[in-house]
Amino acid sequence: MLVRRLDPILVDRIAAGEVVERPAAAVKELIENAVDAGANSVEITVEAGGRRLIRIVDDGKGMNPDDLELAVERHATSKIPDGDLFSINTLGFRGEALPSIGAVARLAITTRTSDAETGSMIVVEAGVKHPVRPASAPKGTRVEVTDLFAATPARLKFLKSDRSEAQAVAEIVKRLAIAHPTVRFTLSGEHITAFTYPPEEPGEHGFLRRLSRVLGSDFHENAMSIGVEREGVRLTGFASLPTYHRGTSTAIHFVVNGRPVRDKLLLGAVRGAYADVMASDRHPVLAIMIDIDPRAVDVNVHPAKTEVRFRDPAFVRGFVVAAIKEAINRFGMRASSTVGTRTLESLRPQGMQPSRPAYGHHRPSIVRPSSGFAHWQAPLDPPSQGYAPSGLAEAQAHLPDLAAPSADSRATLTEIEPEMEAAPLGAARAQVHGTYIVTQTQDGIVIVDQHAAHERLVYERLKRERASSGIARQLLLIPEVVDLDPVDADRVLAEAAMLESLGLAVEPFGHGALLVREVPSALAGGSIKALVQDVADALAEWGQGGTNPLEERLDAVLSRMSCHGSIRAGRRMRPEEMNALLREMEATPLSGQCNHGRPTYVELKLSDIERLFGRR
Repeated sequence: MLVRRLDPILVDRIAAGEVVERPAAAVKELIENAVDAGANSVEITVEAGGRRLIRIVDDGKGMNPDDLELAVERHATSKIPDGDLFSINTLGFRGEALPSIGAVARLAITTRTSDAETGSMIVVEAGVKHPVRPASAPKGTRVEVTDLFAATPARLKFLKSDRSEAQAVAEIVKRLAIAHPTVRFTLSGEHITAFTYPPEEPGEHGFLRRLSRVLGSDFHENAMSIGVEREGVRLTGFASLPTYHRGTSTAIHFVVNGRPVRDKLLLGAVRGAYADVMASDRHPVLAIMIDIDPRAVDVNVHPAKTEVRFRDPAFVRGFVVAAIKEAINRFGMRASSTVGTRTLESLRPQGMQPSRPAYGHHRPSIVRPSSGFAHWQAPLDPPSQGYAPSGLAEAQAHLPDLAAPSADSRATLTEIEPEMEAAPLGAARAQVHGTYIVTQTQDGIVIVDQHAAHERLVYERLKRERASSGIARQLLLIPEVVDLDPVDADRVLAEAAMLESLGLAVEPFGHGALLVREVPSALAGGSIKALVQDVADALAEWGQGGTNPLEERLDAVLSRMSCHGSIRAGRRMRPEEMNALLREMEATPLSGQCNHGRPTYVELKLSDIERLFGRR
């Protein structure tokens, strides 16, 4: 078989397979061209998911007729004036997008510069370029792509439904809108909800407003600010509180020198930063801009330019982890506002409508019982005898089967000190079901999960001791023998030296048995067998001696161990114990969530409670 040079149009169609794999990819390339042209407003319209029509209109610099004719040629660009591929300051640079799109569709470009009297227009159909001709046009550029992949029908078979493709376009627009908050973005078309993101002022406040529009209005009050710089790399942006999270990683946004990227290194850094405060199957919401010397990052490693390669990846990863962790520690005691919102929603009876004043009177709301009270109904007729007891004791005498109250209200017998009520978590007023502490603040109430809160406190205490003088240990008066599966026992013994540094001293004691001589002082009094079994499970999960950093492995073991030194659910606490726990939570970083990422407390404002009962 003879070797021959391919036809130029066929070459363009092959290249289009990499650059324009779906309509969303074409939209991305065209919006990047508009942003590079200095546009302050970009309007996007799609039909049939972008397969039938893609229209991009911007108010950028525009092009003169000569530049327009050259722009649709392969590898023609104005974005590398000095030919230095390692100093790229624009989103586009290859000069492939327009000829690739023109090779598989009908491409029409109308443009005009600010100093030109008339505009210019060019049409490229299935790779065939038509001559440039004059056209009426405002300043800027209008690009229309129709019948995408008409020249390569086989590609149409691999497209998803029009709705799915339209949603992919919307996702691309949102990512670019986050990367460029000072630019107006408008999207409209079939199968999508039209939206407009108005331009924001430069700076932190404008960026946060753009994020609130794209990521949701509740992100604003659950965001932690990030702004650090080191060795010429600057990180700015916002990350969500640990208790504000999503089920997928689609809400994680990184922007490198103005370019939105989905980089595995950066996603791994986010997982590492939140590993201590968020469940492994949940993902934070964040948007971080990385400003770095263009020569220290290679953007020419992916056909769609969605991945980058850093010259010093270890430094960048560590910097991102440290910046996010610093923000988490700074905001650590806060729990997300959505926790309280979800609580109110679960408490609100179905069908309840807030009462509204009518002619000066309050009309009662129609309230349907919630599911928990669906089968309960007070007696319509009072019993003929012995009714209307004067107090609780008399009522219990008439109802001998009545269970004892599940709330310990001894804390209400003590006088609240004003400074205690003014504290962030307030003053303890009761303990419910031996598990939850109810506190009173100046403007509401707080419900604390005593086990989850104390588990975090013990964990942080163990970490502090390990980082300073070493974890305090307690020698067992009678060493305890723990029987394990032989594989688990061998795994624990292989890490005996590391465990001893964490305060747990073990040694072999026959086949599948361990002898425990010392335990951390903070965990004294707990079940030693359960403690050792959890440690074995943690070692199995993270891999013995594994590839994970030692710091992460140590923290994983301490996290498992701390559960056994925590106040258990069901334990009754004295008022002074409850208040001591609250004060320690206020003084401990990250106390807003337990080791598994669950919130340790829920705050309900008095205004929300009044609204729940229709008083507002």
